Amino acid sequence: MKKICVVVGARPNFVKVAPLIRAINRDEKTTYNLVYAGREDDPTLEASLFDDLQMPRPDEFLGVDGTSLNEITSRVMATFDEYLNQHPTDIVIVVDDLASTMAAAIVTKKRGLKLAHLVAGTRSFDMNMPKEVNRLVIDALSDYLFTAGVKSNSVATREQAEGSNTYMVGNILMDTLRFNHQRLRKPPIDVEEKQYLVFTLNRKALLANEEKLKQMLEAIAKTVGDLPVIAPLRGLAQQEISRLIPADSSFQIQDSLNYLEFGWLTAHAKGIITDSGNVAEEATFNGVPCITLNSYTEHQETVSVGSNVLVGESPEKLSEELDKMLHGQWKKCALPDRWDGRTAERIVKILSD
Repeated sequence: MKKICVVVGARPNFVKVAPLIRAINRDEKTTYNLVYAGREDDPTLEASLFDDLQMPRPDEFLGVDGTSLNEITSRVMATFDEYLNQHPTDIVIVVDDLASTMAAAIVTKKRGLKLAHLVAGTRSFDMNMPKEVNRLVIDALSDYLFTAGVKSNSVATREQAEGSNTYMVGNILMDTLRFNHQRLRKPPIDVEEKQYLVFTLNRKALLANEEKLKQMLEAIAKTVGDLPVIAPLRGLAQQEISRLIPADSSFQIQDSLNYLEFGWLTAHAKGIITDSGNVAEEATFNGVPCITLNSYTEHQETVSVGSNVLVGESPEKLSEELDKMLHGQWKKCALPDRWDGRTAERIVKILSD
């Protein structure tokens, strides 16, 4: 029986891990422990999250939080090393590209354990981004590189270390979307299907650039007119955007929604404006036009095949693409390869064999 430790660093990771946990539970050759790097009372882990995803809460909370990436890295390394002293493990699976993910990866390899990276091969090619450093380190250390698409598979294969293996298993986020598609719930917001836009923003660099953010919010408000723009936001993003949106705009700032309610809202929107890669992937799955406020995306297939368009931080480009969205002039899109809901099944088969 192979013992797998699944390490999660932040709330969005649980959405990707949920189908993996179900697949491990169905496999007779594997068992697992789920470890969360953060605190048990983390405010981003709302009570409904694990019920919505139909998955158990973590078996272990490392209790690490903070804003300094180097401090997070060192503390996770120390606490995860101690965790492994008490819990024998054969394979560690780390998710995405956080400082805590990299820390767990380093500890795993220092102890001579097998390391698997979900999702591998994603690159911005900007070494000024801390996450790009994390990605390079994690992929270089990993024995199993699980990629979501053709481009990331090509990157991972080209860069892989001797003895590691790259597998294009597909986009595990689609496993969760397909599993929950019939369970989505309309939130308590007065909207009609396809008669509103959804806006989300979380990128710290853009939130810190007040003048640029204000220009982009004004571009949205001017282009959409009276069409409601529903903006479920939390923390700093809610504070800054509430302060900067034009007084007479159609923005409706909301507290963050639970997973099933947010899923319904994005699935039934006329269009989406976001800086989130996960939201853009969900938009492609649902065939909903999506504008991403960034100059790159880790999952290029959402642009090349799906419904996503990148506008960087250009208010002019944002207005241009938003006008196309509102007038039904969006590009044709399709589902990328292996977005079939069987990614977790492929991963567990590879690990158990």
